[in-house]
Amino acid sequence: MSMTPRERVLTALDHKIPDRIPLDFWAVPEVWEKMYEHFGTRDPEAVQQALHSDIRAFAPDYIGPALRQMPDGTYYDRLGTHRRKVNNGFCTYEEYASFPLADIEDASELDDYEWWPNPDHYDYEGLSKKIGDAHDTYYVKLETGGIFEFAWGLRGMEQFMVDMLTDPDIASGIMNRLTDFYCEYIRRCMEAAGDKYDLVYTYDDVAAQNGLLFSKELWRELVRPCHVRLNELIHSYGKKVMYHSCGAVYPLIGELADAGIDILNPLQPLAAGMDFAKIKAEYGKRLSFHGGIDIQQLLPHGTPDEVRAAVRSAIDRLGPDGYILASAHHIQADAPTENILAMYDEAVKYPLG
Repeated sequence: MSMTPRERVLTALDHKIPDRIPLDFWAVPEVWEKMYEHFGTRDPEAVQQALHSDIRAFAPDYIGPALRQMPDGTYYDRLGTHRRKVNNGFCTYEEYASFPLADIEDASELDDYEWWPNPDHYDYEGLSKKIGDAHDTYYVKLETGGIFEFAWGLRGMEQFMVDMLTDPDIASGIMNRLTDFYCEYIRRCMEAAGDKYDLVYTYDDVAAQNGLLFSKELWRELVRPCHVRLNELIHSYGKKVMYHSCGAVYPLIGELADAGIDILNPLQPLAAGMDFAKIKAEYGKRLSFHGGIDIQQLLPHGTPDEVRAAVRSAIDRLGPDGYILASAHHIQADAPTENILAMYDEAVKYPLG
């Protein structure tokens, strides 16, 4: 029996077998342009329908003060981090231009920073209308940001890692201010349109290709409390938490589940220890999974047949229940169109059960 996209995702997250594996689409702007050209449309909804994506994302519009633009072309984003755009030959990325909190020497100085993110700067009143009736058909998510990630983006990664060991009051002070913002932002979104949301997406890259970025002890002491606070708020509205960390996050999966996440993303296949069958066997009853299709080698350099084989393998190892298939991060600009199409086509066709 054919399901609606919303029914499909709900069934999978209830650890039952849907009519086909649920799908999600996330990609850099250059990939969206490829899809627009291929499908002959400028409508993002038409692209998502053509790729059979079952999930939609909506957020309130930013209506705060104009973002600061500097004479050298750099700018400050909504979270107060200082950015510049850099072209790498394939696409354009935002990188950090400097770190606004790099020079503080005591946690008390954090009160003097003028550019902390402000939940007042968003149009919550228009949110319900913006989502419209999408929730009747699709599974709908609200995307937020990282806590550890944006904290070091304000302080500088090297200095922030030193702070975690030598001056944890500074590290905690930055992360707690960001958590305060996200909690209030989510609360207002839920009060405005909570009946139209199913999921809140949170993230923090706490691992690299071969291991965690810092010890589990530091994660427990400094980072975990912020995410527990965030997750408890999200659950108080009856919504699920999808948590993102790239890299070799396997050593933390059990503790992430204990901290209240419901769905783990993105399951980076080439990172150390990310054995899908093992992860499913150990955590498949406690967690669902999202992602799993490699963007480091497979999508940019593989053949369509290799992509199809990887899709089948991911479904076999992470599904058929409790799994939403997607790329293991935003699809990058070096991925050929034929590989992207093969990924979604195979997922739709592959029988479950």
